[in-house]
Amino acid sequence: MNLPVFIARRIKKPGIGTFSAMIHGIAIVNVAVGLCIMIVSVIIMIGFRNTIRDKVAAFNGHIEITKYTLNSTYEEVPLSREMESIQEAGNLPFIDHMQGVAHKVTVLKSGQEIQGVVFKGIGQDYDFERLLENIIEGGPVQFNDSTFSTDILISKKISGLLNIHLHDEILVYFIQNPVRIRRLNVCGIYDSGMEEFDEKIVFGDISIVQQLNNWAPGQVGTIEIYIKNTDQIEFAEQTIFDITDYDLYVDNIKNKYAELFDWLSLINRNVTILLVPLLAVISFNMISVLIILIMERTQMIGLLKALGASNSQIRRIFIHNGTRLIYYGLFWGNLTGLGFGILQWKFKLIPLDPENYYMRFVPIQLDWPAIAGLNILILIIVSLTLYIPSIMISGIRPIKAIRFN
Repeated sequence: MNLPVFIARRIKKPGIGTFSAMIHGIAIVNVAVGLCIMIVSVIIMIGFRNTIRDKVAAFNGHIEITKYTLNSTYEEVPLSREMESIQEAGNLPFIDHMQGVAHKVTVLKSGQEIQGVVFKGIGQDYDFERLLENIIEGGPVQFNDSTFSTDILISKKISGLLNIHLHDEILVYFIQNPVRIRRLNVCGIYDSGMEEFDEKIVFGDISIVQQLNNWAPGQVGTIEIYIKNTDQIEFAEQTIFDITDYDLYVDNIKNKYAELFDWLSLINRNVTILLVPLLAVISFNMISVLIILIMERTQMIGLLKALGASNSQIRRIFIHNGTRLIYYGLFWGNLTGLGFGILQWKFKLIPLDPENYYMRFVPIQLDWPAIAGLNILILIIVSLTLYIPSIMISGIRPIKAIRFN
């Protein structure tokens, strides 16, 4: 057997209640607490980023295609899904889903209360799966082939302002010349926690907008596109822009909601800034622990040198023991960090104020590659720092070391 490994295994278990046992415990707790904080920070940051991005995408898609217009209102210029360039864009390999919608400014009236909103017309191709988690009462708009649907999906905020509830009838005034009125039935209530959507967006049948605007059945105001890999939004936008007609405008949610995504980038940067000093603290503490262990074993080092052991062999004894403590720390750090993440993900133990954070509880995203990366980073960096205190072994003289007390 390798001599350094053999000796390291013989001295790896200090006596219970001894000073060495306390030092070993401090080393393990140091790594465990550091890794736990890192894991919790990263899975919350990723969960927060993905939750906000998915909420925004649920209302807008990842990429939007509209007609160029000088009009700054919600009135849209119609485009057809049957356009060759639109069909070509829909066949791109990174496209997950494509849907047509239309927007129209409306006023909702219930009793004596009124509220200005944007009516978002949707069709049977609309992907409601992305919006379902925000629906707290009722369900999505139901369509029929004979005529337009009278269903309307409103937000909890609008429901409170107008004092209307599920299955109530509501008058919808479509702002045009002349004003058109439709009596619709509240089929569901959603709550996204994002005021920008909750204050103004209601969902209904796109056929209503098409009739009011005298559009053909296949015409829509906006094409919303979802892509498979959200990290490729900019690439997807540029690719779609290159193949669409010159009179079509292509935009992505990162540009449309730049302030929100800049805020998310700032959160990512803050987490990165947090990880650097944490890693430095873990490394510094492990250096201190190894120095104490070397000093405690000074007599053993002197005896080994007197018996002919080289500095390199003795260094490997302590580096082996230090690495073993790191492994124990990684085990407990993963157990506590992932344990917290799973409990929060499953039971929603820590709530948040949705008015400030756009969600009701701390979000968790168990990103396994990121977690594995943290483990590898700590293992490599901290293991390398163990070589720093081991250098002092070269300066220990056998005679003085044996007499050391």
